[in-house]
Formats: sequence, C-alpha cells, structure tokens
Amino acid sequence: MGRFLVSKKDTAKLKAEIAKKGKRNIFYMVAIVLLAIVTFFAAAILWFSNDFKQQFEQKVVLLEEKVFSDPDLEGEINKSWPDGENTKYVVFFSVCDTHNRATVMNGTGPTLREAWDNAAGETKKFIIKSNYNPVWVKADIVNATEKIDSADIGKKTKDLYDNFFRQGIAFDDSFNTALLEAEINGNKIINYDKNKIDLEILNKYLKEYNRPGLAEIPKDLILFSCQGYFCDDTNTVYELYTDDLDYGRRKVDVVDKAVVKDLIYTSSQFLANSVREDGKFIYGYYPTYDKELQDYNILRHTGTIWSLIAQYKTTGDETLVPKIESTINYLINGAIEYPKDDIAYVIERKSDEVKLGGNAVAIIMLIDYMDEFETDKYKDLAVKLGNGILELQDPQTGKYYHVLNYQDYSKKEETRTVYYDGEATFALAKLYGYVKDEKFLKAAQKAADYFIANDYTVHRDHWVAYSMNEITKYVPEERYFEFALKNAQNNLDKIYNQKTSYHTYLELLMATFETFDRIKENKIQVAYLQEFNQQKFIETIYHRARHQLNGYLYPEYAMYLKNPARIVNTFCVRHDGYRVRIDDVQHFMGGYYSYYKYYDKLENYRNTSA
Repeated sequence: MGRFLVSKKDTAKLKAEIAKKGKRNIFYMVAIVLLAIVTFFAAAILWFSNDFKQQFEQKVVLLEEKVFSDPDLEGEINKSWPDGENTKYVVFFSVCDTHNRATVMNGTGPTLREAWDNAAGETKKFIIKSNYNPVWVKADIVNATEKIDSADIGKKTKDLYDNFFRQGIAFDDSFNTALLEAEINGNKIINYDKNKIDLEILNKYLKEYNRPGLAEIPKDLILFSCQGYFCDDTNTVYELYTDDLDYGRRKVDVVDKAVVKDLIYTSSQFLANSVREDGKFIYGYYPTYDKELQDYNILRHTGTIWSLIAQYKTTGDETLVPKIESTINYLINGAIEYPKDDIAYVIERKSDEVKLGGNAVAIIMLIDYMDEFETDKYKDLAVKLGNGILELQDPQTGKYYHVLNYQDYSKKEETRTVYYDGEATFALAKLYGYVKDEKFLKAAQKAADYFIANDYTVHRDHWVAYSMNEITKYVPEERYFEFALKNAQNNLDKIYNQKTSYHTYLELLMATFETFDRIKENKIQVAYLQEFNQQKFIETIYHRARHQLNGYLYPEYAMYLKNPARIVNTFCVRHDGYRVRIDDVQHFMGGYYSYYKYYDKLENYRNTSA
C-alpha cells in the first residue's frame, strides 16, 4: 500500500487554517450569544413595558369605576373659572414605583371624560417610554379654583404650620405648569418662614421631572383643590378626603380595632426594621430628601423598646423578640453606669449627662418586659435605677432635680423638661407595684402632691396622666383621682381643636380613660365626677384617634416623598418636614395601643352616654 505524504510546510498551513476557522467560529459563537442576550433583554424590557402598561390600564379602569359610577360627580365639580374663562376640567394622574417620588401628569378637556382620557394617555406614554412600574396610581380631579395675585400667597400661608397649606397651585390658566398640594409640600416649594413660593426649589423640581421651568413667579396664580382617588398595589381603590386637615387621605369611616391593629403592626415593623445589628436604632429620617437623622437620644431609644413590647403584647409576633433583646442589651451594656453599688444611672453619652427621664423610662420598659416574658432578670437593675431617681428628688417637697454631669455626678441643670417629672413618678409607682418597696410609692406620692400644689394640668402632660393612673392603683385617694380627671378635663378644648396630629394627646386621654374606668367599675366615690364631662371626654378620644391618622404615612401621602418605601405605613410629624423619628412613632403607637386595648369599653361608654 502507498503512503500519503504531507510536508511540514503543508502541515503548518493546515493548522493555521484550522486555527483561523476556530477563531472565526468562536467569534460567531460569541456574537450569537451576545445577540441572544440582547434579544432576551429587549424582549424582557418589552414584556415588562407591556406588563407595566397593562398594570396601569387595569388600575385606571378600577379608578374609572369609582369615579364615573357617580352620575352627579361631573355636575358637582366646580366649573366656575376665573375671569370668565371657558369651562374646562382638569385631571391629574400620579404614578409611583414605591422607590422614587411620584411622577405627576395632567390633562384638560371640555368634559370630565376627555380630561381624564388626556391625562391617562399622557401618563401611559410616560410608562411605556420609561418602562415605569406603576405600583401606586392616584387620580385627582380639580373641583374648585381661586385666582389670586401671587403677592398674596403669604396671606394664605401666614400663621399656618409648615406643610399645612392644602391647595394646589397652577402657574398659568391652562394648567401647563401646575402642582398638586402634595407635590408642593413634599418638596418644600413653599417657604413657610418667609411665606412665599421658593422659585429655586420649584425650578429644581420641575427640571428633575423634565418639565419647563419658570423665569419668575407669574403675577396671577390659580389655587385649586381636588377630589382624589388612590389605587394601591393590591388594586384596592380608596376615595380621599377633601376636607382641609384630612385632605388627600383615604376615607376611614370608623377607627375600630381592625384599623388600629394594622396601624400598630405596620409602625412596629418600621421600628423593628430600624434596629441595627448592634441593637441601636436608626434614629429617623427627614423624608422630603430621604435624609437620615444623625442625632441620638438614649431616652428615646428606651421608650421605643417599650413600644416594641406593646406590639408584641398585641400580636405575639415572635420575630420581635430578638429585636427587643438586642435593643435592651444596647442600653444595658452601653449606657448604664453605677456610681454606687445600689444606684444606677442611664448615661447620655453624646452630652455626658444623667437625665432623670432616662432612668424613669428604663424602669417602665424593663418592668413591662419582665411582666410580659415572666422573668425577673432585670429586677435588681430596676431597683438601682429607682434608687437613682430618689437621689434626684427632694424628699420634703417631692420636686425633682433633672440633669447631672457625668462622670462626677455633679448638678448640671435643675429643670430640663416637665416631661421628666411625670416619667419619674410613673416609674416609681410602677416599680412599687413590682417590688412592693414602700419607699418608691411614698416618693411617687410626694411628687403627685407637688403636681397638685403646682397645678400641673397646665402642661397637658401625658406622663402625668400615666403617673396618676399608676398611683391610684395603690393609693385610691380622692385627691389623686380628681387631679387625674382634671388633667384631661381642663384641656379637652385644646386637645380637641389641636390642628396638628400632636401624638401625645391620645396617650394623655387613654391613660386618663383607664383611671376613669377604674373609678366607674369599682364605684369609687369621687365628687369631681359630677363636674366631669364624660360625653365630651369620650368623644374627644374618638376625635383624636381619627384626627391623628393624618400623622400616618399612608401610600397616598408617602408617594410624594423622595423614598416612599423607606417610610410608608408609619407615623410622621407633618409640620416638621414629615419627620419620622423613633420616639414620634413610639408616642403615636402608645396612644393607639391603649385605644385598641380599651376599644370595647369605649364603645360601651359612648353608647351609654348617647
């Protein structure tokens, strides 16, 4: 047989050809893979875009069912425009993906339907173009307008709390540049200190959302209000209030146990999620710009733990237990010192001081923890903290000294805040109930006598209400019951009419309610009951429970702040930049927890007095 001979040169040439083809094949393979990836992502984007479009369309249909099912709505909407302008309707759509501030668009038309369709059409274009996920959708229909000179905007905002101006502003008659009330307040576009529109912030906001800016504030402005409707992530539609203080919030017919339990649960989840690995809380946020608060206060830390314990009592949620434990450990390991073997103080490290209230709230919290978890592991510490309070009280007058220096425990400040007095007295009475040492009860009584002699009702202090409720459990003397009732009665008008959601007022009312209920149930003779306005007292409780919902960041409020998901479904202080701080949440929860606990009794009293 012959042999097929190939030269070395031919072999090298063949190898080169194979290598060249191999590289070409690899290139083709890489190109095919890249094309497949690009195709996949393009398809995915298209799929998501279509999905988001369909999601928006579905929500619009649900909103339409609510809006256009009312045959009188179009006729009820205020169509009298300034200066004889042609009748028109204006509709706004706000869409939010929960992680960014809502995007808002509007549409106008000679009928409500045309205005609605124009606004929905513009919003749908945005969703498709931006591949935007409309988790929350809100529709606002302009129902009243008022033309004013821009120089008079200060008259509208004068004497208002920050963020309490509750109208939208259109900067032209055609509503080409127009902002909802929530956009204005959610972005600090009104400067409440100077009572004017901040043009720089306005233009910054308009630019961020690709809307034309303004060279100046025009001479004429149109103020407007809206009837709003909100569709959430579960496709539930809520009609929103149009009333001044409730404006823009979902309608809640009855603030019952189910409503309140949800408030407590979501707010406590916010607190639980704020616990860091070391047991320290994230102190809070200014949501307008998603700015984390860098300050810290160990007293507020301790009070917040108390709220988590209350939440555990309400729901039995076991996931809260490790959070509670770690926050207590942070307090004990990092903030408690022992100047003597039998005395302990809570130390505020940032200012190197001992605050009367720090010891007090720690005692209150630790005893509630031990009661709930059936342990006495913090009993000795609670007693030592109580001894620390006694060191700060004048045994003759019952008056407290408020602040010491750390580390030498010298006197620093005789009076810091009236709240410390009530906190300390509540703590002493509560400590007596736990350890039955008469010295703590006698000290609490001395303080209560000081409150009565100096008419502490003028302070409208919830901690005084807590302290009197606790003392009367062990010393059911008429003067203490009378003072407890007066602490509420003397302040009912102020509490009822308070425009802010002032979170401690419900706490004051509910602590007093517990005292009042004990008087009634045990038939304790208190002559002041003849003067006590039971019906007004009960109705004020219901009113505050409803009104304080304006301090809760429902999605329809949160969607206009910078990072809605971070602060939604918890409590805020609207007039301080929507501030969300752990102690704000604590006090809201404290009032609502007691309201939830005694709701059935409240209903009985309400029905009896009706």
